[in-house]
Amino acid sequence: MKRFNLLNNITGWLAFIIASTVYLMTAEPTASWWDCGEYIATACKLQVGHPPGAPTFQLFGRFFSLFAGNASNIAFTINAMSAIASGFTVLFLFWSITLLARKLVIKDGEISPVSMFVTLAAGFVGSMAYTFSDSAWFSAVEGEVYATSSFFTAIVFWAILKWESKADEKHHMRWLILIAYLVGISIGVHLLNLLAIPAIVYVYYYKRYTPTRKGLIWSGIISIILLFFILYGVIPMIVNLAGKFELVFVNGFGMPFNSGTIVYFILLIGGIVWGIRYSARKQKYALNTALLSLVFLLIGYSTFFILIIRANANTPINENAPKDAIGLLSYLNREQYGDRALVYGPYYNAKMVNQEEGSTKYAKGKEKYDVVGKEVIPVWDPAYCTLFPRMSSNDESRQHPKYYKFWAGISGDRKPTMTENMKFMFRYQIGHMYWRYFMWNFAGRQNDIQGLGYNEDGTKDIMHGNWISGIPFFDKMRLGPQDNLPKSLKENKAHNRFFMLPLFLGLLGLFFHWKKNSKDAFVVMLLFVMTGLAIVLYLNQPPVEPRERDYSFAGSFYAFAIWIGLGVIGLYDFLSKKVPQYPSAVIAFGLTLVLVPGIMAKEGWNDHDRSQKYAARDIAVNHLMSCEPNSILITNGDNDTFPLWYAQEVEGVRTDVRVVNFTLSSGAWYVEQLFNKVYKSDKLPFTLAVEQYRQGTNDWVPVRELDGINGYVELRQLIQFVASSDPQTKATTQQGETISYVPARRVKITVNKEQLLKDKIVPQELANMIVPEIVWEIQKSGLYKNDLMLLDFIASNNFKRPLYFVSPYSVKDIADITNYCQMEGLVYKFSPVVSPTRSAGFGGINTAKTYDLFMNKMKWGNLEKPGVYVDPESYRSVQVIRNQYVRLANGLMIENKMDSAKMVLKRGIEIFPMEKVPFDIYMLSFAQMYYMMGDTVPANNLCSKIIDYYEDQMRYFDTMSNGFKSSVMHPTQETLNYLNGIRDVLMQFKQTALVNRINKIANGRLDVR
Repeated sequence: MKRFNLLNNITGWLAFIIASTVYLMTAEPTASWWDCGEYIATACKLQVGHPPGAPTFQLFGRFFSLFAGNASNIAFTINAMSAIASGFTVLFLFWSITLLARKLVIKDGEISPVSMFVTLAAGFVGSMAYTFSDSAWFSAVEGEVYATSSFFTAIVFWAILKWESKADEKHHMRWLILIAYLVGISIGVHLLNLLAIPAIVYVYYYKRYTPTRKGLIWSGIISIILLFFILYGVIPMIVNLAGKFELVFVNGFGMPFNSGTIVYFILLIGGIVWGIRYSARKQKYALNTALLSLVFLLIGYSTFFILIIRANANTPINENAPKDAIGLLSYLNREQYGDRALVYGPYYNAKMVNQEEGSTKYAKGKEKYDVVGKEVIPVWDPAYCTLFPRMSSNDESRQHPKYYKFWAGISGDRKPTMTENMKFMFRYQIGHMYWRYFMWNFAGRQNDIQGLGYNEDGTKDIMHGNWISGIPFFDKMRLGPQDNLPKSLKENKAHNRFFMLPLFLGLLGLFFHWKKNSKDAFVVMLLFVMTGLAIVLYLNQPPVEPRERDYSFAGSFYAFAIWIGLGVIGLYDFLSKKVPQYPSAVIAFGLTLVLVPGIMAKEGWNDHDRSQKYAARDIAVNHLMSCEPNSILITNGDNDTFPLWYAQEVEGVRTDVRVVNFTLSSGAWYVEQLFNKVYKSDKLPFTLAVEQYRQGTNDWVPVRELDGINGYVELRQLIQFVASSDPQTKATTQQGETISYVPARRVKITVNKEQLLKDKIVPQELANMIVPEIVWEIQKSGLYKNDLMLLDFIASNNFKRPLYFVSPYSVKDIADITNYCQMEGLVYKFSPVVSPTRSAGFGGINTAKTYDLFMNKMKWGNLEKPGVYVDPESYRSVQVIRNQYVRLANGLMIENKMDSAKMVLKRGIEIFPMEKVPFDIYMLSFAQMYYMMGDTVPANNLCSKIIDYYEDQMRYFDTMSNGFKSSVMHPTQETLNYLNGIRDVLMQFKQTALVNRINKIANGRLDVR
């Protein structure tokens, strides 16, 4: 056994080295899209990220960042932390498999050399399969929480198996206390780790008790109670009780801030210490272990104190500003995101019939905690409510009701039935959002184009984001013929074919495990289900997500990898009955290693290798470099904002530019921070005082047009009206509250041309382009806090500080100023100028500045290089940026700078070549520009390539059998519409040969070139 333990340790560490090396080799060298930029920025400087926070991750990230050497390497060190954490996940997976495998092969307490070999082989193949699985690899190469979360799941599961093997030793309880500590500290990374608790309980039960039906049921009940105790008891209630003590001591007794919190923790710690001493004195070992476990759980959980400490330091990124127990509770409860009904609630088409008041909300005032309102609880029509609602989102902007109907097969606007409710859960939430991801990892992946499951017309989408096997006849039955896919899909780097071999090996391992040791198989099954299907039920996902969510289920795929490993033993068991033991062991190991992790590594490498990609960082820097000094840049979503935060906070790029996320500024805490100077960026000028943006004040300001107001009203006057304390400027609600309101809908800004020129806000050469006034009409019935903030800033700023938008369309319903937003680089500057290039879109283009940026200064993350993977988010960005190249070329053409315009078009094609980003309908504008400038040859070449792209699709559609014709009806018609659009342009410029080619394609003559 000593020899086995030595080899077990050596082989485990070998698996760790291989996994870590692969992940480090393929890790992104800088920040990735989505939350990575925020996580890296907050970890680097220990700032406060989005709720519910990840302080443990930030501490680890801060430690790793110390090895960066310079700022540009910080992102890689934190990405490397994910890589190494994932390597440790693989290590503990290996050891978990071998702990389970030994029970299957050891006889009479001895392990033979061949059994030793197959046990190590099982651990190695299973851990390598997980190493190269799609979801694990994705998280391992970026600075996000999911890699570290998987590490905690792995080490906790290994620890309970280790306890089981040591349960008869004297100090075995230390393993359970270690598990409690690991669970506590993992809360500061992600809550997914808690889902291992039921498996832990059953390992303990099987080891300590003789299984009975009653015992199994009670173990399940206890495991759920324990899970809920931590999730809904320890995590929120520790903070909730601290908040109640704080209110009593500060508001009730008039004591200083934090006095109640201090008293509370003194009592809590004192009570626990007394309990531990009492249990030790009375020799109540179970109670003593439970209390010690609670202590270590709380010690791990205590990393959240960092958030309060750093929030009070007023860090530049300080989301929700949880400066005290009351603020931390709101932060932990993710109140800004709202609730999603799980047990009982409305369907998507339920009408709200009333509103009820919930708990009172408090915020820190000058001497006490002030009441800032009450929680508003909507009351829905009970006729449209149900138990276990799966279809509850009424978000029309994301088309949730439409896609609910597609998935559930609902026609009309009637109330869904429970059958349809469950149909949606099984078809979408389990089938599409779990099973599809599961099969990506263990069968194969069609491509990385996010599929919603249905086309716009309600037909099944068989072309995007599905799982495949790589077995032609099988895939053809499900998705139509796959051997003649369009080139753009067949050459998609995420077109991965595993031939279902990982799935088959895992199923073999599952059945073999259940046959040989049903207790352990049940434990692994619990881990598999709790980190998979249980998450499906808890998340209650709506039918249109902004991105794929497979990373949420990595724990479930981890559990299945255990069975992949045990499948090696199952295969050996089968072969050994026909072939001698040693050859059987070698064959089983060699075959499974090559055909499972070997194929997974080969197929997955090119779409997981991010080692040369700088797209998110470079595009963020390009946005910042487009802005003038000391400017304001209004962003909207995560990918508009988080990479920019990274560039500023970590690499120190253009810290004079204030990035203002319009969505986040709906929170009082965010607007209050705009009153502060950050780095080189001055505070924003406002007319309303900071107190008028506090939570509970001006959360919603209705627009009520006063009688007698004719024409347009100055924006500054409207803002002053809202800011006024005069009772005549207030309205009274039905509940008797006094609120501010906006007295007019039609708004104007009178432009002082002489002052603008005197202050050099507008250069002298643009003097003739300055408009006398800017007018628009507020479209909304009322202004939320972020709407009010923006209008306040525009009025108070009066063009003195440059204001830019990533997209002016995002605020069109409150300030339709797109005609006065001039393109400068990748952003749009709000200015009272309308230039001759206005026809190029928005308020025109600053061609000189944009040309210099696009041609000389901007970088595009190596996306043009042959080996660099253009991921879906980078692809979306490229589509926008290509359009901006056309806008610039159009502006230059209007200014009669033809040579420069042609150079811009050429550069736009060079940096995003067809080999990397196929030329589709959006490239037609490039060809149009060439035609308009009389340059027919490159225009025809482009159009020919665009037609090739769509002809390739039409040829594929043409091979579909009648069973799949309805599924491709929508994309076929869409492609024909695109071809018609191309034909219209070609006819306009008299390109007869290409027009004839499109006509032949449209008539089904696809062999004609």
